[in-house]
Parts: sequence; structure tokens; C-alpha cells
Amino acid sequence: MDSFVKANIPLQTTQKNLLLIYANNQFLCTDQYQVLFVLDDLFSSINQVDHQIISLGLWNNIPVHLVILDKQYSLLSHTHWQSLRPLMLQIDPITFKLLGYAAQLATWAIDYKFCGRCGSRMQHNSKQHHMYCVACNNIVYPRLNPCMIILITRGDEILLARSPRFANNMYSTLAGFVEAGESVEDCVHREVHEEVGITINNLRYIGSQNWPYPYSLMLGFHADYAAGEITPQPDEIEDAQWFTIKKLPELPPKQAISRYLIDLYIAEKLATAKPTFPH
Repeated sequence: MDSFVKANIPLQTTQKNLLLIYANNQFLCTDQYQVLFVLDDLFSSINQVDHQIISLGLWNNIPVHLVILDKQYSLLSHTHWQSLRPLMLQIDPITFKLLGYAAQLATWAIDYKFCGRCGSRMQHNSKQHHMYCVACNNIVYPRLNPCMIILITRGDEILLARSPRFANNMYSTLAGFVEAGESVEDCVHREVHEEVGITINNLRYIGSQNWPYPYSLMLGFHADYAAGEITPQPDEIEDAQWFTIKKLPELPPKQAISRYLIDLYIAEKLATAKPTFPH
């Protein structure tokens, strides 16, 4: 089985290196959805264009690096550019973890090219992941936005909703960002009431998942329905319904914590083996 370990390993052209190529929110991949490339195959092409290289760690004990390009180029035959969401349906969980980490670092590196205090160009620390400003000593680390995601149940029924941004026919659990001055628990109750107009009780924490869209930390909960009628929030929720566990709509992929929350509840109800947590 493939393995990925985070580390900071300087690029050395005298040894074997693997590359992820990123530009305009997409990764370069082959027609078979392979996303890791050998440095020797791309070294001359990359050196001819504007790029930034960030160490990611070890992939099967081989150094792997992220190459961020200023735009999408034709670097190799039989390759194309693909965003992370559709790639998620084609790759295994370990590769998704690697790509998610890379996408978060790429977004951070692109968004913080310039200092938010003085406007000077930031520099990347090659020994650890942070951007720093020589002019005013400002240091910026990779950003994470805390979010809540919640499965709400009523007997054998699950409350699932559709966002206009979802793939056709897919439903998922409710989710939302934690606001300033707010606890995660407060966020759960507020978001549920805002998005579908109901109240909940018996809130319990299940687990968390790093979610690279673009740099979120999803905190997963399960709660029981308390009161109210479903009233979808305009522009945010296209549809929301109660579904029985024996008749569910199209669900998110297995890599998503939302799917884990759903599968875990179904496993407990049917007394079957618990699903694997999507670390």
C-alpha cells in the first residue's frame, strides 16, 4: 500500500524525486489519473517557466515536491489538468490526502505572495512552511478555517440537503464556517437553524477531517432532531429532506467525513461493521 509522510526535504537533483504539478486550482495528471511525475521527465520544461517548489514529504520513501506554476502549460503528452473534486472520485484515500495537503499549501502560497501589513513580497521559508516578510518581519503560516459538519437524525431518518454547488442529485449533511467569537457548538446550532429552520439536541462530537476546499478543518458532529419544520435557506440550500436509511439519495464519496457520519449511523442502526474513518 502507498504511504505518505509529511516532511521538509530540500530538492536534490542528484536523487530521485516525485512531483505534483499545480496551476490555476488544478493538478496535472495522466489520462489514467496518475498525478505523480518523476523530476527527470519534467526538469527541463519546468525550468523554462515561472514556478515555485515546496517540499511535501516522502511518498513511499521517495521525496515528493509540489511545483506551483504561474499558468497551465503543455508539459507532457497524454496529460491534462484536473481539479481536485473530480479527481477525488478517481484516486485512493492516501493519494487524496497528499493532493489535499498540496492544494492547501498551493492556495496559501498564492494568496500570501505579498505582506498584508506593508505590501512587500513575501518569501517562503525552505526549512518550515511559513511565509515571512523581510521588510517588517511579518510571518504567516498556512491557514485553516474551522468548520462544523453535522448529521441530524430522527429515528431511522437522516436529514440531508442539497447545495446548488453539489453534483447532480447528490445530497449531504449540513455544514458551515465558525464565525468570530463563536464556539463550534454555537456554530452548529446557528447553522442548522439558519440553513433548515429546525432545532437540535443531544449534540455529540464524532471526529474531524482536513478538507482542502480551500483550507478547512471539518469538525464532525451527530445530533438528534428536536423541533421545527424544514425551511431551506434561500441561495444556500436547494432542497432538504428526511430520508430513511433504506432509501437514500446519491451521497458524497467515501473520502468525505460527511459520508463517514452517514455510514457510521447506518452501521450502528443495522449492527454491521463500522466504516473506516477518512483520515
